[in-house]
Amino acid sequence: MNKKSLQLQQLNSKMLSFAALKKVAVPPTGWIKAIRTAIGMSMQQLGNKLNVSKQGVMDIEKREKEGSITIRSLREIARVMDMQLVYGFVPNEGSLDALIEKRATELAAQIVMRTANSMKLENQANSKKRIQAAIKERAKAIQNEMPKMLWD
Repeated sequence: MNKKSLQLQQLNSKMLSFAALKKVAVPPTGWIKAIRTAIGMSMQQLGNKLNVSKQGVMDIEKREKEGSITIRSLREIARVMDMQLVYGFVPNEGSLDALIEKRATELAAQIVMRTANSMKLENQANSKKRIQAAIKERAKAIQNEMPKMLWD
């Protein structure tokens, strides 16, 4: 097993832990305000823990809601609220393998269709079945090689 595939397997297993979280909706007010109000903590109390004013807490909650807050800030807020910030990425395709397979198939189709069109112009067209088999074969080769052009 090569280093790349081991790294891929390790990341895949970590990302699977996050997969169920894709369905969790962020509270409309943002996590900070939702948690703060749920546990009965005032803005002043959170501000005291963070060494910022009540206005500073309002700004933090606003920045979170807008998506402009930093990870460092979120980590610090979690710490003072006796929590831990957890973040990660989850592939839309479900796994890194599926993401790579999808992209490799798209790239293979482009390559094979270019060749198929050239052959068609020379009156040497292949059947649809043969073209599909060639795409599948090329996609497998691309997945194994993992060339940088996969992400162009």
